[in-house]
Amino acid sequence: MPIRPLAALLTALLATTAHAAPPASPSRVLTGEDLFNLEVAADPQISPDGRTVVYSRRTNDIMIDRARSSLWTIDVASGAQTPLVAGPGSHGQARWSPDGSKLAYISSADDKAGTQLYVRWMKTGATARLTGLPYAPHGIAWSPDGERIAYAMFVPDEGPRLGKSPDKPEGAKWAEPLQIIDKMVYRTDDGGYEKPGHSQLFWIAADGGAPVQLTFGAANAGGRLAWSHDGRSVLFGANLAADWERDPLNSEIHEVSIDTRQVHALTSRKGPDTAPAVSPDGQWIAYTGFDDKLLGYQNDRLSIMKRDGSGARVLSGSLDRSVGSPVWAADGRALYVGYDDHGSMRVARVGLDGSIRTVAEGLVDGGLDRPYSGGQFSVARDGTVAYTGGSTQRPADVWVARGDKPRRLTRLNESLFAAKKLGNVEKLAVTAFDGLPIDAWLVTPPDFNPADHDPAKKYPLILEIHGGPFAAYGPTFSTDDQLYAAAGYAVVYVNPRGSTSYGEAFANQIDKAYPGRDYDDLMSAVDAAIAKGFVDKDNLFVTGGSGGGVLTAWIVGKTDRFRAAVTQKPVINWSSFVLTADMTPFFARYWFGKLPWEDPQGYWARSPLSLVGNVKTPTMVVVGAEDYRTPNSESEQYYEALQLRGVPTMLVKVPGANHGGLAERPSQSAAKASAILAWFERYRTKP
Repeated sequence: MPIRPLAALLTALLATTAHAAPPASPSRVLTGEDLFNLEVAADPQISPDGRTVVYSRRTNDIMIDRARSSLWTIDVASGAQTPLVAGPGSHGQARWSPDGSKLAYISSADDKAGTQLYVRWMKTGATARLTGLPYAPHGIAWSPDGERIAYAMFVPDEGPRLGKSPDKPEGAKWAEPLQIIDKMVYRTDDGGYEKPGHSQLFWIAADGGAPVQLTFGAANAGGRLAWSHDGRSVLFGANLAADWERDPLNSEIHEVSIDTRQVHALTSRKGPDTAPAVSPDGQWIAYTGFDDKLLGYQNDRLSIMKRDGSGARVLSGSLDRSVGSPVWAADGRALYVGYDDHGSMRVARVGLDGSIRTVAEGLVDGGLDRPYSGGQFSVARDGTVAYTGGSTQRPADVWVARGDKPRRLTRLNESLFAAKKLGNVEKLAVTAFDGLPIDAWLVTPPDFNPADHDPAKKYPLILEIHGGPFAAYGPTFSTDDQLYAAAGYAVVYVNPRGSTSYGEAFANQIDKAYPGRDYDDLMSAVDAAIAKGFVDKDNLFVTGGSGGGVLTAWIVGKTDRFRAAVTQKPVINWSSFVLTADMTPFFARYWFGKLPWEDPQGYWARSPLSLVGNVKTPTMVVVGAEDYRTPNSESEQYYEALQLRGVPTMLVKVPGANHGGLAERPSQSAAKASAILAWFERYRTKP
């Protein structure tokens, strides 16, 4: 079978289907067309006085098949919304000045100027574009007095040179010059082949002027930025060592003087120290990180140190969870952090004495296709938390919480879902082979009603597996799962051992042993779903992306119980993967402990390609055409291996999509889900 782009595949798969008459009424279940109408709230930033929230409102533009982001304000007291920055382009990364009088944000409103930094004076509504930069700024941070804004930006350089090409005659049309690469990581999933250069720090006056570059050299500075209390230096996390490329998880908290541009490190341990935050009195610096033990998963812990880098101590040691995004309380006695617990993100207040108290829960991420855990938050001086909250039935909205009183401020998708019946999502109790409790969720078709269900009616089941593998699903909205349910399938999704949000020991059960007994956890979840009584055990299907693609290919190499499978953006051969992926220095060191030529048998034993001789299950392979995380070559290897064995297969490439953006464009997200369903329908037995 040939390689098919997504649109051509759908045509081929559905060619034998009779032409349907136009619908007599709108569909009561979620459809691919509905993906264009979904809206998502992201990055809620509450004003220092707690009265106003500015957030990014993401909507899909059907004419360009992409999401656009506009900025909206919400009056916290009344819930009234007002568009703040809309119109052409995308607008985001809004950040309040310390006194709340101004708002900085990034915008691509001017197509000719590109993405630039703007400031809005909130009282008058006046707006000024501060920069005319060649590359997009990011990581903006206000100085304590509101007079300056720091940011990071890519700065190109000439790159390596070898020899000299002949002089080109005027007007001649020659081939592109040689591409000379000397970086260890020379392409990334979010940017493709990298241009020569590095990320550097700058500051600019809040009322305009020439930007001042603060950092220089052949290493990347950036990440989350913070100003010292006196406004004379900027703090950031980075690895500035000469061998930084070969040490992917090592970084220190540095500060750079805005006067002398001298940089010095405040931390020195082996491991990642990032996300600096300066206390209100300037005496303490909080940050996150860990002492690196070269494990597959390690919790990021909250630490504080004195202003000079001395006296470092861990505050979140009693919490066996990874924490992030530290924000100081206004009184300087505590910090707010986000952390995932059992697949759901929370916000906690961590006291300087190590006490931990949850202040908000039910956070969700802005992703739509799969139910990953996550979320974003900010905190006002009075302790009010603004965050992205949602449920299995709704994507992210803006919520606020103060004390024990959470309140929803937006209802972005109510008009769409008022006319829709979604699949219900319930917690599914699963016990693994060794007695370990495993979290799972079961999505039922919209027409399923347990109260009056006919016991004779059985539903086909899709096992849908998360990536990572160090990641977690949770009780959040998912377009993929809802589209599968709308097509009449039950869906089970699982957090097998190795998933995050259950502590280091649970995650590291797959350390240097992945895939492994996580396979058994997934089979236990399928068995638990069948035990509910309405699942057809003879119509089981499996799919998953990235790490879920690995496990999908692993599963069909170990069992024939699934009628069909779709492995999305998988790793098939670990030896080839670690030498072609965009995070080469990381994978070999942290997931294997040895290089491929040092342990070829170990790499092979964990590669799904080693089991391809067992595969009988019809298996489709899906990958983004610009995937540099699990490169195309992995999917192509598996497709060709299945072809050589005569196993029914197709290779589907999503044009222009990288690893993280496989479902980023609404048309491709809808088409991918439809292609997966069409593949399953080929092999589903009907009563």
